[in-house]
Amino acid sequence: MSDVGGNDAVGGQSARTASRRTDGELILLWTLPAALILWIASFFLFPGFNPPMSPTMTAEQVAAFYRDPAQIPQIRYSMILFNWFGVCLVPILALITLQIRRMAHRTPIFSYAMLACAAGGPTLFLVANVCWLLAAFRPERSPELTQLLNDLGWVTFTVLVPFLIGQCVILALAIYFDDPARPVFNRWVAYFNLLVAAALVPAAFVGVSLTGPLAWDGLLSFWVKNVAIALWIVVMGVVLGQAVYREHVENRGRPDELITA
Repeated sequence: MSDVGGNDAVGGQSARTASRRTDGELILLWTLPAALILWIASFFLFPGFNPPMSPTMTAEQVAAFYRDPAQIPQIRYSMILFNWFGVCLVPILALITLQIRRMAHRTPIFSYAMLACAAGGPTLFLVANVCWLLAAFRPERSPELTQLLNDLGWVTFTVLVPFLIGQCVILALAIYFDDPARPVFNRWVAYFNLLVAAALVPAAFVGVSLTGPLAWDGLLSFWVKNVAIALWIVVMGVVLGQAVYREHVENRGRPDELITA
């Protein structure tokens, strides 16, 4: 009798632990809409994106952009929003890492690699934002220094894509090695991530050209890259939600199974 009671207690405690874990995941999941809203808001608020500033602008033109009284508040507030967007990416990437740990291969190498890549993207977003914010913080500084900060911001913002590519490729590999009979993510999610990774590759070469599609204001390095990131947030938000809610439902039905076992 005591063994049965002990098993009941252990089973109930395990079920409650699993339920609390999925409840926490559900809370983190709802930071995803906030990340998307911040991404869109900061994108349209920053005047340097509409249209994107050209790398061929002279130092005087760049300084004039950051000295415009009508644009200084927009630049400062958009960069603050962008900083929070970078923070909101952390729970999303953490949730993806947790889903990788749930996959059938059970090897920690994919989750460790995912965490390592996840540390790079938001950090470099922060560096780019700080550079643009500093350019508008003291607009009276010399045009050459303002241009340097602007260049540093744009190049950092664009060239960080290897970390994002790494995340997509690692996730695709983890999905490929998962159990196809009971996958955490459907196989098409792996193909989608590989497609996004391919779309981001040209932006890695932003430092080789001042004009054309590879320049930071070009079709591939700016428009394709940013649309791919926004699309990735939306699609991964949907599939993450499905995975987390599915686990939540499974854990709710698990207490009886654990107790009867």
